[in-house]
Amino acid sequence: MRFLFLFLDGVGLGNDDPEVNPLAKAEMPHLQELLDGKRLLAASAPLITKRATLTAIDACLGIPGLPQSATGQATLITGMNVPQQIGRHYGPKPNREIRQLLEQGSLFSQLLQRGYTAALLNAYPESYFDAIKSGKRLYSAIPQAVVNAGIALKTRSDLYQRQALSADFTGLGWRTRLKYNDAPVISEQQAGELLAELALSYDFTFFEYWPSDYAGHRQDEAEALRLLEAFDQVLGGLLAAWDDQQGLVLLTSDHGNMEDLSTRRHTDNPVPALLIGSPELRSRFTADLHSLVDIAPAILQFFPRRLPCVSPN
Repeated sequence: MRFLFLFLDGVGLGNDDPEVNPLAKAEMPHLQELLDGKRLLAASAPLITKRATLTAIDACLGIPGLPQSATGQATLITGMNVPQQIGRHYGPKPNREIRQLLEQGSLFSQLLQRGYTAALLNAYPESYFDAIKSGKRLYSAIPQAVVNAGIALKTRSDLYQRQALSADFTGLGWRTRLKYNDAPVISEQQAGELLAELALSYDFTFFEYWPSDYAGHRQDEAEALRLLEAFDQVLGGLLAAWDDQQGLVLLTSDHGNMEDLSTRRHTDNPVPALLIGSPELRSRFTADLHSLVDIAPAILQFFPRRLPCVSPN
């Protein structure tokens, strides 16, 4: 069993309104084919197709106010109702209370304890590690959980050796923004194929895509459309390379944002839980799926504790 968790920051299920929702307007042929012609909108869920299941899940978790990144992401990877635990939604980076909850365990640490392999597929430049070490930057919830589990974050070397991907999928940002002039650049299609390839190297893999949340906060329709259409090409490569019988791909988010460019703030919209894989695996995953709290338990059911090998006498 292989599990690939594709996390899209700040993508909710919004209305079919191209004036404010780029998901109602972007050219996304691979996603629409996957969803039998439908778009990633509130009205499309629930939906079951040949290769996918789309469910709308709650990100508000019974707490007043708009969902935030730190509490939403921590909930996704721990299975705890983190906003309820600390009494509010909080973000973008984990505060001391959330860090303490993450120290109690996450998908990453629990999978390792059960005898499985796990990795975060994002590559980070040297400047990121320097900023963390100096205290000028804090980990967001996902890399914090990875580090807590004792898993090494991927580096520039991993990116160059095709063992990780850049946050923009293609690596172009490493050249244009980070000034790594020799950074490898791949197409979106190739990035999707590489995601599938790397997912076969581990039992559980996670990729964090945050540019979607940035575009939402900036209310930048042109950038939002560009990002969505590029992501659709990544999805096309992934779908072509993924064997539905080998495992599941999950695409989900921590809160709404990009689906409503009429505001710079997050939204209280449900977020998508889009599953790709065999009908049997999808049915098991979605059986008790209602909110962010249910994601981690739904994943862990596929990874029972492995018994230690016993040498014959």
